[in-house]
Amino acid sequence: MRVKDVLTSKGSRAVHTIEPGATVAVLLDRLAEHDVGALVVSTDGTHVVGIVSERDVVRKLRGVDDPGSATVDAIMVTEVVTCGLDDSADALMTLMTRRRVRHVPVVEGGELVGLLSVGDAVKQRMDALEFERDQLSSYVQG
Repeated sequence: MRVKDVLTSKGSRAVHTIEPGATVAVLLDRLAEHDVGALVVSTDGTHVVGIVSERDVVRKLRGVDDPGSATVDAIMVTEVVTCGLDDSADALMTLMTRRRVRHVPVVEGGELVGLLSVGDAVKQRMDALEFERDQLSSYVQG
């Protein structure tokens, strides 16, 4: 199974983005509005300049006097781990585990085409295991 298959099974390739100069207050509103744990940081909605997650908010704004007025570019991760459509789903899961990331933008030809979470990867793996189980059960039962 490939990353493109995981994106297809997800049902939507919509990726929610935020501008680097947006305030953390806007970031929090968008995370809640879209019910997501991370947003890709982009100036044009197509090119990845960073990623920002709930984890970044908690870890990087602790002790800041006015966290709501801080900007996304002050807390975003700029060394973004990405994958491509033809990467294997197993490689994606390994990448997420080794790099300790929960969200990976999918980039093709330098442009953002999707975003996968660890939940998307786990769901795909569970679906594959259930399919294999059903096939084996069917074979054994004859």
